Amino acid sequence: MTEQLRLMAVHAHPDDESSKGAATMAKYVSEGVDVLVATCTGGERGSVLNPKLQGDPYIEEHIHEVRAKEMDEAREILGVKQSWLGFVDSGLPEGDPLPPLPEGCFAVQDVEEAAGALVKLIREFKPQVITTYDENGGYPHPDHIMTHKITMVAFEAAGDPERYPEAGEPWTPQKLYYNQGFNRARTVAMHEALLARGLESPYAEWLERWKQFDRPERQISTHVPCADFFEIRDKALLAHATQIDPDGAWFHVPMEIQQEVWPTEDYELARSLVDTSLPEDDLFAGIRTP
Repeated sequence: MTEQLRLMAVHAHPDDESSKGAATMAKYVSEGVDVLVATCTGGERGSVLNPKLQGDPYIEEHIHEVRAKEMDEAREILGVKQSWLGFVDSGLPEGDPLPPLPEGCFAVQDVEEAAGALVKLIREFKPQVITTYDENGGYPHPDHIMTHKITMVAFEAAGDPERYPEAGEPWTPQKLYYNQGFNRARTVAMHEALLARGLESPYAEWLERWKQFDRPERQISTHVPCADFFEIRDKALLAHATQIDPDGAWFHVPMEIQQEVWPTEDYELARSLVDTSLPEDDLFAGIRTP
């Protein structure tokens, strides 16, 4: 009998779990893996991005409760467990110069102190594998960058009995990955496939913007085949109705093209305490018992 496999995905806001790695999580749930989403903030300062719901006074006054309900629906669709770490959304500052972040928000917390909540959850859930964002946050939202910071601290600290002794019995995760689903190779492949079929591509603007960034390409180590779960991913994403316009660019690419052209979700292996061979097609490579 093999040991129960457990995967923890650490995200900044409700809806991030459905736009980054959702099909992977649904695939592993279908295989009997225990999957937990750790959501750092409640998304309280997130704008209502769905134009069909903008201006609704109830939503604007009860955004925290609305987004929590959306998270419940997405969790049910994906079949995962979910825990709130209890931090307050920092919002996305705009302007030049940028305004200061709100007092008490997630991104201004002391990193070592804030990581304690995640250490506690890791020791309770005991995941072998953790996923989160890279040092750029996937995109430079202060909560995404802070999520990366506390996850790095917690991954190293959870197995150390000298650190956070109040957070429970030590547990050492074996692997840590960065979500890299929006990588350039995938975007170019999807863009070219759409044009070759005479269809409009929503990725032209993305590719133009990328040219402006002098950022090295990430090293994608792991491609998880999960095309059969793309529809579940989209259903979970649509559950976050305040954030996702069902007529928006997310859903412009026909499902059959997505499944044919790029049938994986992609990751960068950031830490591993087990031997594995790259590239991988399984986040649990080197951990699964034969």
